[in-house]
Amino acid sequence: MKIVARDIPPRAAWALEQAGVHPLLARLYAARGIRLHDELDDALKRLLPPETLLGAREAALLLADAIAADRRIVVVADYDCDGATACAVAVRGLRLLGGRQVDYLVPDRVADGYGLTPTIARRVHERGADLLVTVDNGIASVDGVAEARALGLSVLITDHHLPGPALPVADAMVNPNQPGCVFESKSIAGVGVMFYVLMALRTELRGRGVFDAASQPRLEPLLPLVALGTVADVVRLDSNNRRLVAQGLKRIRAGQMQPGIAALFTAAGRKAEVATTFDFGFALGPRINAAGRLADMTLGIECLLTEDTGRAAELARTLDAINRERRDIEGGMREQALVMAENLFGDADTPPPAISVFDPDFHEGVVGIVASRIKDKLHRPTFVFAASAAPGKGHEIKGSGRSIPGFHLRDALDLVAKRHPGVLLKFGGHAMAAGCTVAREHFESFERAFAQVAEEWLDAATLTRRLDTDGPLAPEYCRADIVDTLHREVWGQGFAPPTFSEEVEVVSQRLVGEGKNHLSLKLMHQGTPIDGIWFGHTDQLPSRVLLAFRLDVNEWKGERRVQFLVEGAQL
Repeated sequence: MKIVARDIPPRAAWALEQAGVHPLLARLYAARGIRLHDELDDALKRLLPPETLLGAREAALLLADAIAADRRIVVVADYDCDGATACAVAVRGLRLLGGRQVDYLVPDRVADGYGLTPTIARRVHERGADLLVTVDNGIASVDGVAEARALGLSVLITDHHLPGPALPVADAMVNPNQPGCVFESKSIAGVGVMFYVLMALRTELRGRGVFDAASQPRLEPLLPLVALGTVADVVRLDSNNRRLVAQGLKRIRAGQMQPGIAALFTAAGRKAEVATTFDFGFALGPRINAAGRLADMTLGIECLLTEDTGRAAELARTLDAINRERRDIEGGMREQALVMAENLFGDADTPPPAISVFDPDFHEGVVGIVASRIKDKLHRPTFVFAASAAPGKGHEIKGSGRSIPGFHLRDALDLVAKRHPGVLLKFGGHAMAAGCTVAREHFESFERAFAQVAEEWLDAATLTRRLDTDGPLAPEYCRADIVDTLHREVWGQGFAPPTFSEEVEVVSQRLVGEGKNHLSLKLMHQGTPIDGIWFGHTDQLPSRVLLAFRLDVNEWKGERRVQFLVEGAQL
Protein backbone atom coordinates (compact mmCIF):
# COMPACT_ATOMS: atom_id res chain seq x y z
CA MET A 1 0.00 0.00 0.00
CA LYS A 2 1.13 3.49 -0.83
CA ILE A 3 -0.16 6.26 1.45
CA VAL A 4 -0.29 9.64 -0.31
CA ALA A 5 -1.24 13.00 1.17
CA ARG A 6 -3.59 15.08 -0.98
CA ASP A 7 -2.49 18.46 -2.26
CA ILE A 8 -4.12 21.29 -0.34
CA PRO A 9 -4.26 24.50 -2.40
CA PRO A 10 -3.25 27.11 0.18
CA ARG A 11 -5.14 29.98 -1.41
CA ALA A 12 -8.38 28.02 -1.54
CA ALA A 13 -8.00 26.89 2.07
CA TRP A 14 -7.22 30.45 3.14
CA ALA A 15 -10.22 31.86 1.23
CA LEU A 16 -12.58 29.35 2.81
CA GLU A 17 -11.19 30.04 6.28
CA GLN A 18 -11.57 33.79 5.73
CA ALA A 19 -15.21 33.18 4.76
CA GLY A 20 -15.83 31.64 8.17
CA VAL A 21 -15.23 27.94 7.52
CA HIS A 22 -13.57 26.03 10.37
CA PRO A 23 -9.80 25.85 9.65
CA LEU A 24 -9.77 22.04 9.54
CA LEU A 25 -12.83 21.90 7.29
CA ALA A 26 -11.34 24.60 5.06
CA ARG A 27 -8.29 22.43 4.55
CA LEU A 28 -10.39 19.32 3.87
CA TYR A 29 -12.71 21.08 1.43
CA ALA A 30 -9.85 22.71 -0.47
CA ALA A 31 -8.22 19.30 -0.89
CA ARG A 32 -11.48 18.05 -2.46
CA GLY A 33 -11.71 20.77 -5.05
CA ILE A 34 -13.83 23.35 -3.25
CA ARG A 35 -12.56 26.81 -4.11
CA LEU A 36 -15.32 29.20 -3.05
CA HIS A 37 -17.52 29.37 0.04
CA ASP A 38 -20.51 29.66 -2.30
CA GLU A 39 -19.94 26.05 -3.38
CA LEU A 40 -20.80 24.91 0.16
CA ASP A 41 -24.30 26.41 -0.02
CA ASP A 42 -26.64 23.39 0.20
CA ALA A 43 -29.90 25.33 -0.16
CA LEU A 44 -32.56 23.77 -2.36
CA LYS A 45 -32.54 26.80 -4.62
CA ARG A 46 -28.99 25.86 -5.60
CA LEU A 47 -30.08 22.51 -7.09
CA LEU A 48 -29.59 22.11 -10.83
CA PRO A 49 -32.82 23.09 -12.63
CA PRO A 50 -35.06 20.19 -13.75
CA GLU A 51 -35.51 21.71 -17.20
CA THR A 52 -31.88 20.85 -18.03
CA LEU A 53 -32.63 17.15 -17.57
CA LEU A 54 -33.46 15.75 -21.00
CA GLY A 55 -36.90 14.14 -21.09
CA ALA A 56 -38.14 15.65 -17.82
CA ARG A 57 -40.58 17.92 -19.63
CA GLU A 58 -42.00 15.02 -21.69
CA ALA A 59 -42.23 12.89 -18.55
CA ALA A 60 -44.13 15.65 -16.77
CA LEU A 61 -46.64 15.93 -19.64
CA LEU A 62 -47.14 12.16 -19.71
CA LEU A 63 -47.70 11.93 -15.96
CA ALA A 64 -49.89 15.05 -15.80
CA ASP A 65 -52.15 13.65 -18.52
CA ALA A 66 -52.34 10.30 -16.73
CA ILE A 67 -53.28 11.93 -13.43
CA ALA A 68 -55.88 14.15 -15.12
CA ALA A 69 -57.47 11.10 -16.78
CA ASP A 70 -57.30 9.06 -13.56
CA ARG A 71 -55.23 6.40 -15.30
CA ARG A 72 -53.63 3.52 -13.45
CA ILE A 73 -49.87 4.01 -12.98
CA VAL A 74 -47.59 1.10 -12.04
CA VAL A 75 -43.99 1.76 -11.01
CA VAL A 76 -41.46 -0.97 -11.87
CA ALA A 77 -38.68 -0.83 -9.30
CA ASP A 78 -35.26 -2.39 -8.85
CA TYR A 79 -34.25 -4.64 -5.98
CA ASP A 80 -31.49 -2.55 -4.38
CA CYS A 81 -31.69 0.40 -1.99
CA ASP A 82 -31.60 2.98 -4.77
CA GLY A 83 -34.43 1.18 -6.55
CA ALA A 84 -36.44 0.81 -3.33
CA THR A 85 -36.10 4.45 -2.33
CA ALA A 86 -36.80 5.56 -5.92
CA CYS A 87 -39.96 3.46 -5.89
CA ALA A 88 -41.05 4.95 -2.56
CA VAL A 89 -40.36 8.47 -3.85
CA ALA A 90 -42.32 7.74 -7.05
CA VAL A 91 -45.36 6.25 -5.30
CA ARG A 92 -45.45 8.84 -2.52
CA GLY A 93 -44.78 11.74 -4.89
CA LEU A 94 -47.31 10.73 -7.55
CA ARG A 95 -50.00 10.26 -4.91
CA LEU A 96 -49.07 13.60 -3.37
CA LEU A 97 -49.46 15.29 -6.76
CA GLY A 98 -52.91 13.85 -7.41
CA GLY A 99 -52.42 10.31 -8.64
CA ARG A 100 -55.24 8.16 -7.25
CA GLN A 101 -54.28 4.84 -8.84
CA VAL A 102 -50.58 4.39 -8.20
CA ASP A 103 -49.15 0.94 -7.57
CA TYR A 104 -45.72 -0.69 -7.87
CA LEU A 105 -44.11 -3.97 -8.82
CA VAL A 106 -40.57 -5.11 -8.05
CA PRO A 107 -38.86 -7.92 -9.98
CA ASP A 108 -37.50 -10.94 -8.16
CA ARG A 109 -33.70 -11.03 -8.35
CA VAL A 110 -33.65 -14.78 -9.04
CA ALA A 111 -36.78 -15.43 -11.09
CA ASP A 112 -36.97 -12.21 -13.11
CA GLY A 113 -33.44 -10.90 -13.35
CA TYR A 114 -32.69 -7.22 -13.75
CA GLY A 115 -34.80 -4.52 -15.37
CA LEU A 116 -38.03 -4.33 -17.31
CA THR A 117 -38.25 -7.70 -19.03
CA PRO A 118 -41.10 -8.76 -21.34
CA THR A 119 -42.39 -10.96 -18.48
CA ILE A 120 -42.54 -7.98 -16.12
CA ALA A 121 -44.28 -5.92 -18.81
CA ARG A 122 -46.97 -8.58 -19.09
CA ARG A 123 -47.41 -8.67 -15.32
CA VAL A 124 -47.87 -4.90 -15.26
CA HIS A 125 -50.45 -5.20 -18.03
CA GLU A 126 -52.30 -7.88 -16.08
CA ARG A 127 -52.65 -5.40 -13.22
CA GLY A 128 -54.69 -3.17 -15.48
CA ALA A 129 -52.06 -0.47 -15.81
CA ASP A 130 -52.26 2.31 -18.37
CA LEU A 131 -48.83 3.83 -17.70
CA LEU A 132 -45.67 1.95 -16.73
CA VAL A 133 -42.94 3.95 -15.00
CA THR A 134 -39.49 2.46 -14.38
CA VAL A 135 -37.23 3.70 -11.59
CA ASP A 136 -33.50 2.95 -11.45
CA ASN A 137 -33.79 0.70 -14.51
CA GLY A 138 -35.09 0.56 -18.05
CA ILE A 139 -32.40 2.22 -20.15
CA ALA A 140 -31.30 -1.20 -21.44
CA SER A 141 -34.76 -2.79 -21.54
CA VAL A 142 -35.34 -2.66 -25.28
CA ASP A 143 -37.42 -5.84 -25.44
CA GLY A 144 -39.36 -5.12 -22.24
CA VAL A 145 -40.38 -1.65 -23.40
CA ALA A 146 -41.37 -3.02 -26.82
CA GLU A 147 -43.56 -5.66 -25.16
CA ALA A 148 -45.20 -3.11 -22.87
CA ARG A 149 -46.07 -0.80 -25.75
CA ALA A 150 -47.30 -3.71 -27.85
CA LEU A 151 -49.73 -4.43 -25.00
CA GLY A 152 -51.02 -0.85 -25.19
CA LEU A 153 -49.13 0.58 -22.22
CA SER A 154 -47.51 4.00 -22.21
CA VAL A 155 -43.94 3.78 -20.89
CA LEU A 156 -41.86 6.30 -18.96
CA ILE A 157 -38.26 5.32 -18.22
CA THR A 158 -36.40 6.99 -15.37
CA ASP A 159 -32.88 5.65 -14.94
CA HIS A 160 -29.27 6.69 -14.41
CA HIS A 161 -27.34 3.71 -15.74
CA LEU A 162 -25.21 3.88 -18.87
CA PRO A 163 -27.18 3.09 -22.04
CA GLY A 164 -26.33 0.21 -24.33
CA PRO A 165 -25.88 0.36 -28.10
CA ALA A 166 -29.64 0.65 -28.65
CA LEU A 167 -32.13 2.75 -26.70
CA PRO A 168 -35.63 1.49 -25.93
CA VAL A 169 -38.49 3.20 -27.74
CA ALA A 170 -40.45 4.66 -24.83
CA ASP A 171 -43.02 7.45 -24.65
CA ALA A 172 -40.60 9.43 -22.48
CA MET A 173 -37.14 8.74 -21.14
CA VAL A 174 -35.27 10.57 -18.38
CA ASN A 175 -31.63 9.64 -17.85
CA PRO A 176 -28.75 12.11 -17.51
CA ASN A 177 -26.49 9.62 -19.28
CA GLN A 178 -28.59 9.30 -22.43
CA PRO A 179 -27.18 10.93 -25.57
CA GLY A 180 -27.88 14.64 -25.83
CA CYS A 181 -28.59 15.29 -22.15
CA VAL A 182 -26.77 18.37 -20.81
CA PHE A 183 -27.68 17.83 -17.14
CA GLU A 184 -24.42 18.42 -15.28
CA SER A 185 -24.85 15.78 -12.56
CA LYS A 186 -24.18 12.62 -14.54
CA SER A 187 -23.73 10.71 -11.29
CA ILE A 188 -27.19 11.39 -9.87
CA ALA A 189 -28.77 8.22 -8.43
CA GLY A 190 -31.99 6.66 -9.69
CA VAL A 191 -33.89 8.07 -6.72
CA GLY A 192 -32.57 11.53 -7.57
CA VAL A 193 -33.77 11.20 -11.17
CA MET A 194 -37.27 10.34 -9.95
CA PHE A 195 -37.25 13.28 -7.54
CA TYR A 196 -36.39 15.57 -10.46
CA VAL A 197 -39.24 14.11 -12.51
CA LEU A 198 -41.61 14.96 -9.67
CA MET A 199 -40.30 18.53 -9.57
CA ALA A 200 -40.94 18.83 -13.31
CA LEU A 201 -44.40 17.30 -12.88
CA ARG A 202 -45.30 19.77 -10.13
CA THR A 203 -44.24 22.64 -12.39
CA GLU A 204 -46.44 21.27 -15.19
CA LEU A 205 -49.45 20.86 -12.87
CA ARG A 206 -48.92 24.38 -11.56
CA GLY A 207 -48.91 25.62 -15.15
CA ARG A 208 -52.23 23.83 -15.74
CA GLY A 209 -53.77 25.60 -12.76
CA VAL A 210 -54.15 22.48 -10.61
CA PHE A 211 -52.59 24.48 -7.77
CA ASP A 212 -50.54 27.63 -7.35
CA ALA A 213 -47.16 28.30 -5.75
CA ALA A 214 -48.79 28.81 -2.36
CA SER A 215 -50.98 25.70 -2.35
CA GLN A 216 -48.74 23.26 -4.23
CA PRO A 217 -47.75 20.05 -2.43
CA ARG A 218 -44.30 20.12 -0.86
CA LEU A 219 -41.80 17.60 -2.18
CA GLU A 220 -39.13 18.35 0.44
CA PRO A 221 -40.43 15.62 2.81
CA LEU A 222 -39.21 13.09 0.22
CA LEU A 223 -35.59 14.21 0.61
CA PRO A 224 -34.71 11.75 3.43
CA LEU A 225 -35.51 8.96 0.96
CA VAL A 226 -33.47 10.67 -1.76
CA ALA A 227 -30.51 11.07 0.58
CA LEU A 228 -30.62 7.44 1.70
CA GLY A 229 -30.79 6.03 -1.83
CA THR A 230 -28.09 8.37 -3.14
CA VAL A 231 -25.52 7.39 -0.51
CA ALA A 232 -26.44 3.69 -0.50
CA ASP A 233 -25.92 3.47 -4.28
CA VAL A 234 -22.35 4.78 -3.86
CA VAL A 235 -22.72 7.33 -6.66
CA ARG A 236 -20.22 10.16 -6.81
CA LEU A 237 -21.18 12.94 -4.45
CA ASP A 238 -20.83 15.90 -6.78
CA SER A 239 -22.14 19.26 -5.60
CA ASN A 240 -25.72 18.53 -6.64
CA ASN A 241 -25.80 15.12 -4.97
CA ARG A 242 -24.24 16.62 -1.84
CA ARG A 243 -27.04 19.16 -1.67
CA LEU A 244 -29.69 16.45 -1.98
CA VAL A 245 -28.02 14.42 0.76
CA ALA A 246 -27.47 17.43 3.03
CA GLN A 247 -31.12 18.40 2.77
CA GLY A 248 -32.24 14.88 3.60
CA LEU A 249 -29.90 14.66 6.58
CA LYS A 250 -31.15 17.97 7.98
CA ARG A 251 -34.72 16.70 7.94
CA ILE A 252 -33.81 13.38 9.54
CA ARG A 253 -31.86 15.09 12.32
CA ALA A 254 -34.88 17.30 12.96
CA GLY A 255 -37.14 14.24 13.25
CA GLN A 256 -38.84 14.92 9.91
CA MET A 257 -38.71 11.56 8.16
CA GLN A 258 -40.87 8.66 7.02
CA PRO A 259 -41.83 6.18 9.77
CA GLY A 260 -39.86 3.48 7.98
CA ILE A 261 -36.62 5.45 8.04
CA ALA A 262 -37.10 6.21 11.74
CA ALA A 263 -37.76 2.50 12.38
CA LEU A 264 -34.63 1.49 10.47
CA PHE A 265 -32.51 3.82 12.61
CA THR A 266 -33.95 2.15 15.70
CA ALA A 267 -33.46 -1.38 14.34
CA ALA A 268 -29.85 -0.56 13.46
CA GLY A 269 -29.17 0.92 16.89
CA ARG A 270 -28.35 4.32 15.39
CA LYS A 271 -29.51 7.78 16.48
CA ALA A 272 -31.47 9.72 13.87
CA GLU A 273 -30.81 13.04 15.62
CA VAL A 274 -27.11 12.72 14.79
CA ALA A 275 -27.56 10.92 11.46
CA THR A 276 -24.56 10.74 9.12
CA THR A 277 -23.86 9.50 5.62
CA PHE A 278 -22.15 6.55 7.33
CA ASP A 279 -25.56 5.51 8.71
CA PHE A 280 -27.00 5.47 5.19
CA GLY A 281 -24.15 3.47 3.70
CA PHE A 282 -23.45 0.99 6.48
CA ALA A 283 -26.60 0.72 8.62
CA LEU A 284 -29.85 1.54 6.78
CA GLY A 285 -28.81 0.77 3.21
CA PRO A 286 -27.61 -2.79 3.91
CA ARG A 287 -30.83 -3.64 5.76
CA ILE A 288 -32.94 -2.60 2.78
CA ASN A 289 -30.57 -4.27 0.32
CA ALA A 290 -30.77 -7.52 2.29
CA ALA A 291 -34.45 -7.88 1.35
CA GLY A 292 -33.56 -7.80 -2.35
CA ARG A 293 -30.66 -10.19 -1.86
CA LEU A 294 -32.29 -12.92 0.19
CA ALA A 295 -36.05 -12.31 0.24
CA ASP A 296 -38.42 -9.89 -1.49
CA MET A 297 -37.67 -6.17 -1.89
CA THR A 298 -41.38 -5.56 -1.37
CA LEU A 299 -40.53 -5.73 2.35
CA GLY A 300 -38.09 -2.84 1.99
CA ILE A 301 -40.42 -0.74 -0.14
CA GLU A 302 -43.38 -1.32 2.17
CA CYS A 303 -41.21 -0.23 5.10
CA LEU A 304 -40.50 3.04 3.27
CA LEU A 305 -44.13 3.54 2.20
CA THR A 306 -46.13 2.80 5.34
CA GLU A 307 -47.41 5.62 7.54
CA ASP A 308 -48.14 3.19 10.39
CA THR A 309 -45.31 3.42 12.94
CA GLY A 310 -46.09 -0.02 14.35
CA ARG A 311 -46.03 -1.60 10.90
CA ALA A 312 -42.80 0.26 10.09
CA ALA A 313 -41.16 -1.07 13.26
CA GLU A 314 -42.26 -4.62 12.44
CA LEU A 315 -40.90 -4.41 8.90
CA ALA A 316 -37.64 -2.83 10.08
CA ARG A 317 -37.12 -5.68 12.55
CA THR A 318 -37.77 -8.19 9.75
CA LEU A 319 -35.23 -6.42 7.52
CA ASP A 320 -32.72 -6.43 10.38
CA ALA A 321 -33.14 -10.20 10.80
CA ILE A 322 -32.71 -10.77 7.06
CA ASN A 323 -29.56 -8.64 7.14
CA ARG A 324 -28.12 -10.78 9.94
CA GLU A 325 -28.79 -13.86 7.82
CA ARG A 326 -27.10 -12.12 4.89
CA ARG A 327 -24.01 -11.46 7.00
CA ASP A 328 -23.81 -15.12 8.00
CA ILE A 329 -24.06 -16.29 4.39
CA GLU A 330 -21.58 -13.65 3.26
CA GLY A 331 -19.03 -14.66 5.90
CA GLY A 332 -18.84 -18.26 4.71
CA MET A 333 -18.83 -17.28 1.04
CA ARG A 334 -16.17 -14.63 1.58
CA GLU A 335 -13.75 -17.08 3.20
CA GLN A 336 -14.27 -19.67 0.49
CA ALA A 337 -14.05 -17.15 -2.37
CA LEU A 338 -10.88 -15.65 -0.93
CA VAL A 339 -9.21 -19.08 -0.78
CA MET A 340 -10.21 -19.67 -4.40
CA ALA A 341 -8.86 -16.24 -5.40
CA GLU A 342 -5.58 -16.76 -3.57
CA ASN A 343 -5.18 -20.16 -5.26
CA LEU A 344 -5.14 -18.32 -8.58
CA PHE A 345 -1.68 -16.98 -7.84
CA GLY A 346 -0.37 -19.71 -5.55
CA ASP A 347 3.19 -18.99 -4.47
CA ALA A 348 3.46 -15.75 -6.43
CA ASP A 349 3.80 -12.53 -4.45
CA THR A 350 1.07 -10.66 -6.27
CA PRO A 351 -2.40 -11.58 -7.59
CA PRO A 352 -3.18 -11.71 -11.31
CA PRO A 353 -4.54 -8.48 -12.90
CA ALA A 354 -8.14 -9.64 -12.46
CA ILE A 355 -9.99 -12.17 -10.30
CA SER A 356 -12.94 -14.36 -11.34
CA VAL A 357 -14.29 -17.10 -9.07
CA PHE A 358 -17.33 -19.37 -9.31
CA ASP A 359 -18.86 -21.94 -7.02
CA PRO A 360 -22.23 -23.61 -7.69
CA ASP A 361 -23.07 -23.36 -3.98
CA PHE A 362 -22.65 -19.59 -3.79
CA HIS A 363 -25.82 -17.53 -3.17
CA GLU A 364 -26.40 -15.22 -6.12
CA GLY A 365 -27.89 -12.53 -3.89
CA VAL A 366 -24.60 -12.03 -2.07
CA VAL A 367 -22.01 -12.31 -4.86
CA GLY A 368 -21.69 -8.54 -5.22
CA ILE A 369 -20.79 -8.04 -1.57
CA VAL A 370 -18.25 -10.88 -1.70
CA ALA A 371 -16.72 -9.43 -4.88
CA SER A 372 -16.36 -6.12 -3.07
CA ARG A 373 -14.61 -7.76 -0.11
CA ILE A 374 -12.12 -9.59 -2.35
CA LYS A 375 -11.49 -6.43 -4.37
CA ASP A 376 -10.77 -4.55 -1.15
CA LYS A 377 -8.32 -7.21 0.07
CA LEU A 378 -6.46 -7.96 -3.16
CA HIS A 379 -6.93 -4.63 -4.99
CA ARG A 380 -7.93 -6.27 -8.23
CA PRO A 381 -11.06 -6.04 -10.43
CA THR A 382 -13.11 -8.97 -9.20
CA PHE A 383 -16.09 -11.00 -10.39
CA VAL A 384 -17.83 -13.58 -8.21
CA PHE A 385 -20.28 -15.96 -9.90
CA ALA A 386 -23.10 -18.12 -8.57
CA ALA A 387 -25.36 -20.60 -10.34
CA SER A 388 -28.63 -19.08 -11.45
CA ALA A 389 -31.57 -20.28 -9.39
CA ALA A 390 -34.11 -19.01 -11.93
CA PRO A 391 -36.45 -21.66 -13.39
CA GLY A 392 -35.05 -23.08 -16.60
CA LYS A 393 -31.76 -21.20 -16.19
CA GLY A 394 -29.70 -23.91 -14.50
CA HIS A 395 -27.12 -23.74 -17.29
CA GLU A 396 -26.40 -20.06 -16.54
CA ILE A 397 -24.22 -18.42 -13.91
CA LYS A 398 -24.65 -14.87 -12.70
CA GLY A 399 -21.68 -12.71 -11.82
CA SER A 400 -21.33 -9.46 -9.93
CA GLY A 401 -18.17 -7.41 -10.26
CA ARG A 402 -16.40 -4.63 -8.39
CA SER A 403 -13.48 -2.62 -9.72
CA ILE A 404 -10.55 -0.48 -8.66
CA PRO A 405 -9.83 3.13 -9.71
CA GLY A 406 -8.60 3.28 -13.28
CA PHE A 407 -10.47 0.24 -14.59
CA HIS A 408 -13.93 0.81 -16.11
CA LEU A 409 -15.77 -2.44 -15.44
CA ARG A 410 -18.67 -2.03 -17.84
CA ASP A 411 -16.34 -1.00 -20.69
CA ALA A 412 -14.22 -4.06 -19.93
CA LEU A 413 -17.28 -6.30 -20.25
CA ASP A 414 -18.19 -4.57 -23.50
CA LEU A 415 -14.75 -5.38 -24.90
CA VAL A 416 -15.03 -9.01 -23.75
CA ALA A 417 -18.41 -9.24 -25.51
CA LYS A 418 -16.98 -7.85 -28.76
CA ARG A 419 -13.91 -10.07 -28.74
CA HIS A 420 -15.73 -13.23 -27.70
CA PRO A 421 -19.28 -13.19 -29.09
CA GLY A 422 -21.60 -15.53 -27.24
CA VAL A 423 -19.60 -15.73 -24.00
CA LEU A 424 -21.60 -12.98 -22.29
CA LEU A 425 -25.33 -13.60 -22.47
CA LYS A 426 -26.00 -10.14 -21.01
CA PHE A 427 -24.19 -7.49 -19.01
CA GLY A 428 -24.51 -3.94 -17.68
CA GLY A 429 -23.45 -1.57 -14.95
CA HIS A 430 -21.06 1.26 -14.13
CA ALA A 431 -17.34 1.93 -13.99
CA MET A 432 -16.93 0.50 -10.49
CA ALA A 433 -19.73 -2.09 -10.35
CA ALA A 434 -21.25 -4.31 -13.00
CA GLY A 435 -23.07 -7.57 -13.52
CA CYS A 436 -23.17 -10.23 -16.21
CA THR A 437 -24.65 -13.61 -17.11
CA VAL A 438 -22.52 -16.37 -18.64
CA ALA A 439 -23.28 -19.91 -19.72
CA ARG A 440 -21.70 -22.23 -17.17
CA GLU A 441 -19.50 -23.95 -19.75
CA HIS A 442 -18.10 -20.54 -20.78
CA PHE A 443 -16.88 -19.49 -17.33
CA GLU A 444 -13.23 -20.27 -18.06
CA SER A 445 -13.49 -18.43 -21.38
CA PHE A 446 -14.83 -15.41 -19.55
CA GLU A 447 -12.12 -15.69 -16.89
CA ARG A 448 -9.37 -15.68 -19.52
CA ALA A 449 -10.94 -12.89 -21.58
CA PHE A 450 -11.55 -10.65 -18.56
CA ALA A 451 -7.99 -11.20 -17.30
CA GLN A 452 -6.65 -10.36 -20.77
CA VAL A 453 -8.43 -6.99 -20.80
CA ALA A 454 -7.12 -6.26 -17.31
CA GLU A 455 -3.59 -7.22 -18.40
CA GLU A 456 -3.81 -4.71 -21.25
CA TRP A 457 -5.44 -1.85 -19.35
CA LEU A 458 -3.75 -1.97 -15.94
CA ASP A 459 -0.21 -0.89 -15.21
CA ALA A 460 1.91 -1.31 -12.08
CA ALA A 461 0.86 2.06 -10.67
CA THR A 462 -2.85 1.27 -10.99
CA LEU A 463 -2.35 -2.18 -9.48
CA THR A 464 -0.64 -0.69 -6.43
CA ARG A 465 -3.15 0.10 -3.73
CA ARG A 466 -3.09 3.84 -3.10
CA LEU A 467 -4.69 5.46 -0.11
CA ASP A 468 -5.19 9.21 -0.44
CA THR A 469 -5.20 11.01 2.88
CA ASP A 470 -5.35 14.50 4.30
CA GLY A 471 -1.89 14.31 5.81
CA PRO A 472 -0.97 14.92 9.45
CA LEU A 473 -3.54 15.88 12.07
CA ALA A 474 -2.73 18.62 14.54
CA PRO A 475 -3.12 17.34 18.14
CA GLU A 476 -5.54 20.15 19.02
CA TYR A 477 -8.07 18.60 16.62
CA CYS A 478 -8.16 15.28 18.48
CA ARG A 479 -11.32 16.33 20.33
CA ALA A 480 -14.78 14.81 20.46
CA ASP A 481 -16.44 18.07 19.37
CA ILE A 482 -14.20 18.21 16.28
CA VAL A 483 -15.15 14.61 15.43
CA ASP A 484 -18.82 15.58 15.76
CA THR A 485 -18.24 18.52 13.41
CA LEU A 486 -16.64 16.25 10.81
CA HIS A 487 -19.40 13.65 11.08
CA ARG A 488 -22.11 16.27 10.40
CA GLU A 489 -20.69 16.98 6.95
CA VAL A 490 -21.61 15.12 3.77
CA TRP A 491 -18.90 12.64 2.80
CA GLY A 492 -18.98 9.68 0.43
CA GLN A 493 -17.97 8.42 -2.98
CA GLY A 494 -15.98 11.09 -4.83
CA PHE A 495 -15.92 13.30 -1.73
CA ALA A 496 -13.98 11.08 0.59
CA PRO A 497 -14.42 11.20 4.35
CA PRO A 498 -11.44 12.75 6.17
CA THR A 499 -8.56 10.32 6.49
CA PHE A 500 -5.30 11.48 8.06
CA SER A 501 -1.83 9.97 7.95
CA GLU A 502 1.40 10.28 9.86
CA GLU A 503 4.06 8.24 11.60
CA VAL A 504 3.09 7.17 15.11
CA GLU A 505 4.61 5.09 17.87
CA VAL A 506 2.89 1.78 18.63
CA VAL A 507 3.01 1.44 22.42
CA SER A 508 1.07 -1.84 22.60
CA GLN A 509 -1.18 -4.00 20.44
CA ARG A 510 -3.44 -6.99 20.92
CA LEU A 511 -6.11 -8.91 19.02
CA VAL A 512 -9.71 -8.43 20.17
CA GLY A 513 -13.21 -9.50 19.15
CA GLU A 514 -14.94 -12.86 19.21
CA GLY A 515 -12.75 -14.19 16.42
CA LYS A 516 -9.68 -12.26 17.55
CA ASN A 517 -9.73 -10.59 14.14
CA HIS A 518 -9.37 -6.92 15.11
CA LEU A 519 -6.14 -5.18 16.16
CA SER A 520 -6.50 -2.95 19.22
CA LEU A 521 -3.74 -0.36 19.53
CA LYS A 522 -2.28 1.97 22.12
CA LEU A 523 -0.55 4.74 20.16
CA MET A 524 1.54 7.81 20.81
CA HIS A 525 0.48 10.59 18.46
CA GLN A 526 2.75 13.64 18.52
CA GLY A 527 3.50 12.99 22.18
CA THR A 528 -0.13 12.34 23.14
CA PRO A 529 -1.47 8.84 23.94
CA ILE A 530 -4.50 7.74 21.95
CA ASP A 531 -6.35 4.49 21.29
CA GLY A 532 -6.70 2.93 17.88
CA ILE A 533 -8.52 0.00 16.29
CA TRP A 534 -7.89 -1.72 12.97
CA PHE A 535 -10.96 -3.80 12.12
CA GLY A 536 -10.34 -7.05 10.25
CA HIS A 537 -6.57 -6.81 10.61
CA THR A 538 -4.52 -9.37 12.53
CA ASP A 539 -0.88 -8.76 11.55
CA GLN A 540 1.28 -7.08 14.17
CA LEU A 541 2.73 -3.62 13.47
CA PRO A 542 6.29 -2.38 14.01
CA SER A 543 7.03 0.00 16.88
CA ARG A 544 6.93 3.00 14.53
CA VAL A 545 4.71 3.01 11.47
CA LEU A 546 3.04 5.34 8.98
CA LEU A 547 -0.71 4.92 9.59
CA ALA A 548 -3.73 6.19 7.71
CA PHE A 549 -6.69 6.70 10.02
CA ARG A 550 -10.10 8.26 10.45
CA LEU A 551 -11.38 9.87 13.62
CA ASP A 552 -14.14 8.41 15.76
CA VAL A 553 -15.46 8.76 19.29
CA ASN A 554 -15.62 5.83 21.67
CA GLU A 555 -18.27 6.24 24.37
CA TRP A 556 -17.80 4.30 27.61
CA LYS A 557 -19.68 4.96 30.86
CA GLY A 558 -20.59 8.46 29.77
CA GLU A 559 -17.06 9.41 28.75
CA ARG A 560 -16.38 10.28 25.11
CA ARG A 561 -12.82 9.68 23.95
CA VAL A 562 -11.35 10.12 20.48
CA GLN A 563 -9.89 7.05 18.83
CA PHE A 564 -8.21 6.35 15.51
CA LEU A 565 -9.94 3.99 13.07
CA VAL A 566 -6.98 2.64 11.11
CA GLU A 567 -7.50 2.37 7.36
CA GLY A 568 -4.04 1.18 6.34
CA ALA A 569 -0.32 1.18 7.01
CA GLN A 570 2.71 1.78 4.83
CA LEU A 571 5.30 -0.70 6.02
